[in-house]
Amino acid sequence: MPVLAMAAGSARSLATQTAMTAETRDQDGRTQATVQVTVTGEDGLPAQGAIAVSDHGRQLAGAALNAEGLATVVLDLPAGDHLLRAAYTGDATHQASASLLSGVHAMSGTGNPDFQVSASPATLTLTAGQSGTVTASVTPVNGASLTTPMFVTLSCSGLPDQSSCTFTPENIEIQPGATAALTSSMVVVTQMASTASAAHPRGDPVDWALLLPGVFGMGGIAWGVRRRRWLSQLSLVTLVGLITLLGTTACNPRYNYEHHGPPTNPATPTGSYTVSVTGQSSNGVTATTHSTTIALTVQ
Repeated sequence: MPVLAMAAGSARSLATQTAMTAETRDQDGRTQATVQVTVTGEDGLPAQGAIAVSDHGRQLAGAALNAEGLATVVLDLPAGDHLLRAAYTGDATHQASASLLSGVHAMSGTGNPDFQVSASPATLTLTAGQSGTVTASVTPVNGASLTTPMFVTLSCSGLPDQSSCTFTPENIEIQPGATAALTSSMVVVTQMASTASAAHPRGDPVDWALLLPGVFGMGGIAWGVRRRRWLSQLSLVTLVGLITLLGTTACNPRYNYEHHGPPTNPATPTGSYTVSVTGQSSNGVTATTHSTTIALTVQ
């Protein structure tokens, strides 16, 4: 009974505590908030997994916790009052939790046309081989200041090996006077491990490697008996070269592919990753770039 009780206790999920701090600063006439999140289990040890930061309940960004249970998220905030909260999604051994609300006031910008990038959901959990969709939003800032359309190109970085992302559409067009957010579908694709398929050879190269040299060798002997000595030596040299050629054909790439199939593909490594979603626009002289992050967990 004591053994069973200990096993049950070790399998129980630990309660967690999520703490958040937010510091703001002026960045080129806009307010940028650096949010630090710490998640600790009831055993006092740092938790692992992913967190999401929301503003008035709307998710803005996500990040993976590091080995110390800490994550840092940088947010570009539009002018006005914001109510930020960080939420921990939990994992196999830790329960979910959320921080206290933190009020932040962002100052008005320079009045120049600009944009913001956000993503929802801010956390994505996939099994290797699965794909998932995140909605990337581009929100115009001071769209009334635009005299011509602004084009924003979306991209991602920080994905684990054996994974990729695509955006539909990849380019967002912001019209003059626009205020509503424009969205793009971001699809994240992971890869499962594959094994080499069975090959279907058209013949056994080992048999040919033995049979053909033997046939030509017998021909060479007959040739040497009937012809002069120098022709016999020339025949021997030719046969040696032919035997060498036939003996090495089984090592070429075509042989390996036909008899062993394509090489195996590794799976996307498991773990938690912070993936950056970036929007970039250029007026031909200067480029404007804004980013957000999502937390990708691969099981």
